[in-house]
Amino acid sequence: MWKQALFLILTVLVVPSLAIYLEPPLDAQTKTVLISLVQIYIAATVLCFVVSTVARNYSQVDKLWSIMPIIYAWVACAMLEFDPRAILMAVLVSIWGARLTFNFARRGGYSWRFWEGEEDYRWAEVRKRPGFSNPIAWSLFNLVFISFYQMGLILLFTLPIVKAANGTGLGFADAGLAALFLLFVYGEAVADRQQWDFQTEKYRRLGQGAPLEEYAHGFVNQGLWSKMRHPNYTCEQALWLTFYLFTVVATGQWLNWTITGSVLLLVLFYNSSGLSEEISSLKYPEYKSYQESVPRFIPSLR
Repeated sequence: MWKQALFLILTVLVVPSLAIYLEPPLDAQTKTVLISLVQIYIAATVLCFVVSTVARNYSQVDKLWSIMPIIYAWVACAMLEFDPRAILMAVLVSIWGARLTFNFARRGGYSWRFWEGEEDYRWAEVRKRPGFSNPIAWSLFNLVFISFYQMGLILLFTLPIVKAANGTGLGFADAGLAALFLLFVYGEAVADRQQWDFQTEKYRRLGQGAPLEEYAHGFVNQGLWSKMRHPNYTCEQALWLTFYLFTVVATGQWLNWTITGSVLLLVLFYNSSGLSEEISSLKYPEYKSYQESVPRFIPSLR
């Protein structure tokens, strides 16, 4: 786990820096916007680390995952003098964030005591592993990976809004990308709803001692989940890649430094889904068969 974490931390430091270095020098406006966004990022990172350490709840970043991109997008939009494409992109991020925040809230992720709320079950599993039971080691992991890395990634995959502003005028391509972005938001919502319905009904039956029947295997494998093991992750990755494509429309260039966020997100979700599946395969006997018959991310058309 430490090797994976260190690799991810290295990518979030090296890849963006290298990408920016290989690009033409940033203009003064872009530099000013980036400095402001980085300042917000540092404040959010420190907040997450301090609160998670004091409260011993290490899902503080999860609470901000759907909120920080909205803040970044609208701060950038204002500093870019409300460029039309920046406004469109900020609105799309707000729709995505509102939907995901609602989903996290109904799962118990938030509390009126902001430092409380449901903690991601995976952190408890990680703390049991060799090398993480030591308080100093865990505190370091919390600082550099949970707080610094994940908050940095959130900033990075939001940055295409900076590159896409002040480019060509809005056109049909922007409308197409907006529709595609919203389609992935809808797909993610459907996947989350199917999972929510499955788990709610499973625990209702368990609580009432009713026959579990099709819920006996313990994990959702219906609807979108019968086509891919992580349809919500697939849509999340796809919508941020779509978000990046606004820069392609704006600049006419297929590659620029803001692609680093969406690419690093693919790496994070691959590793995150691997950890989730490792836990699920130990918890549910039928999960390995599910892994063998259903693809991880790319939908099965069977």
